[in-house]
Amino acid sequence: MLPYKKRNIKNSVAYSSTFFYKMINKRLLIKNLLAHNDENSFYDKKLRLNLSEKEGKAKFLKHICALSNSNPKNNSFITIGVKDEDNAIVGVDFFDDSKIQNLINAYLENPPVVSYENISFPHLLPGKVVGLVTIHPTNKGVCKLKKNIWKYYGGATFYRNGSISMPKDYPVKLIDINSKIVDAIESHSHNNIELTLDGVFHFINSLKDYNPKYQVFKEYFVVCWAGKKKIVKEKTYYSRVDIELINEQVRLFYSVFDEVTIETTDSTFKITEYISLGYDGTSKYYPFESVSIDFKNSTSYEINTQLIFEPPIFASSVLDFLMKKNGLLLEKLNNKSILNDKEVRWLNELPTTYLLCYLNGCLDAIDLLHQSKNLLKEFSKELHQQYKDALRIIRKVRYN
Repeated sequence: MLPYKKRNIKNSVAYSSTFFYKMINKRLLIKNLLAHNDENSFYDKKLRLNLSEKEGKAKFLKHICALSNSNPKNNSFITIGVKDEDNAIVGVDFFDDSKIQNLINAYLENPPVVSYENISFPHLLPGKVVGLVTIHPTNKGVCKLKKNIWKYYGGATFYRNGSISMPKDYPVKLIDINSKIVDAIESHSHNNIELTLDGVFHFINSLKDYNPKYQVFKEYFVVCWAGKKKIVKEKTYYSRVDIELINEQVRLFYSVFDEVTIETTDSTFKITEYISLGYDGTSKYYPFESVSIDFKNSTSYEINTQLIFEPPIFASSVLDFLMKKNGLLLEKLNNKSILNDKEVRWLNELPTTYLLCYLNGCLDAIDLLHQSKNLLKEFSKELHQQYKDALRIIRKVRYN
């Protein structure tokens, strides 16, 4: 096994972010975008995003830059999980990343405000959604790359030429040509009572085995949630959690493994997520992130996100043992060797132990985790899901 790099990293992470939203049925908005036209100067669609590699990040930033420059006065959109050739909605995994704005701010000059939302569709499998990226106008001026990424150079400017994001070498003149079209699409995407009731009934019927509930806030907003309930020391936790803002068909939270607490008042809905960390059959729950939704009287709402994670600290000898053990396990998997019962138990902890090592400064752990993807996916569906959950946590910590 190759030696790995170690570095001291900050052992507590905290951030907070706030976004304001107006009430539009996002499922209806996606349908209207698909029906209105093919990809154009205010709308793009992708089958999937890959933000874990430089090429995927660069192409995403290029499209954000181009759509922002082509729509200085109105929103523009990217849908994720839609086939290009026939507009078939196939969906993608739930993408939980409230700090995607940090990536955009790091690479773009005059960056737009960008939100990513997970939109439910009844025909999709559990855990699958359509991603909706909304690029909001900021009137800051021309958006451009401020540093190199992949094959794009710092200073590069992009704009939309029909359905293609094109580089432009000379100064871009920002022209508003789409505001009336986008306003019309958004106005036809407002919610109504029928859509809200249909959404509530579908949620309750499809998740009836997980104690579904709903609550109405400010006489207008409807939040549904469901999960397996358990009480520990008079505190209620939920696992296999699904939470949805029905008015907008936005899935706010989805997890097969993590546990959360839910607190509500007449105007707020607060989720606190916990993650289980440990090794060799012992683990402990650590508070990871809290999301508070504050509903306003003006048919709008505000989402406040705060990372409250304090990673556990382990001795160097423990980290060395975990890194070596994981390396030997992956080697046996790669050689198609049969694992004994103890090794199978260790393998089921591999994504979590690589996560622990990374949080304690073993920077090679993330690369080794990436390399293990296909082996873990081949071994079991559950192990592959743990791999994706570990990367989600690492991504959030790295963005902050």
